[in-house]
Amino acid sequence: MTRAAEVAVRRLEPAETALVAGRIAEAFLVLDATRWLVPDAARRQAVLARNFEILVDHAMRHGLVYGTEDRDAVAVWFPSVGEPVPPPADYAARLAAACGEWTERFVHLDELFAANHPHPEHHHLAFLAVRPARQGQGLGTALLRHHHDWLDAHGVPGYLEASSELSRDLYARHGYRVAEPFRLPDGTPFWPMWREPR
Repeated sequence: MTRAAEVAVRRLEPAETALVAGRIAEAFLVLDATRWLVPDAARRQAVLARNFEILVDHAMRHGLVYGTEDRDAVAVWFPSVGEPVPPPADYAARLAAACGEWTERFVHLDELFAANHPHPEHHHLAFLAVRPARQGQGLGTALLRHHHDWLDAHGVPGYLEASSELSRDLYARHGYRVAEPFRLPDGTPFWPMWREPR
């Protein structure tokens, strides 16, 4: 087992956008939320990867994208400090092109996230994804600690939406407090979680 302290973390470059999006899609395939977003199992991973590529591309410009040396784990953060980050360029058209017949489901999820997003300044962990074969080996913890060190040094809170009980419990171990979940139309929960700097 890899120890989190031994894992090297790197800031990733725009050329790696598609790789990061693919890694997130691969890791998120097992989530109830992604089954609702894209009911067709045969097309789910490709649709997710195209959707995530829009957001990772946006983070490369307006956020922070980190990965482990081998890129088996990635994290995508958006600072919500000062002037608000503009939405991705041509977002509606790009979303429709990426998600096709399931676009309205992704729009609904965006609206849920927006309605539940906190207003105080913070950094938002949009995605933390670890390749399935490497999960449980400390890679996600290494990525969290890497950015938490910066947040703590600068007195900035962290926020995220946990999409499974497993991830909710992982984040709780890293100092996040859980709030009442909000739910997709099929009842699938997301847990808003907030971490004060240490």
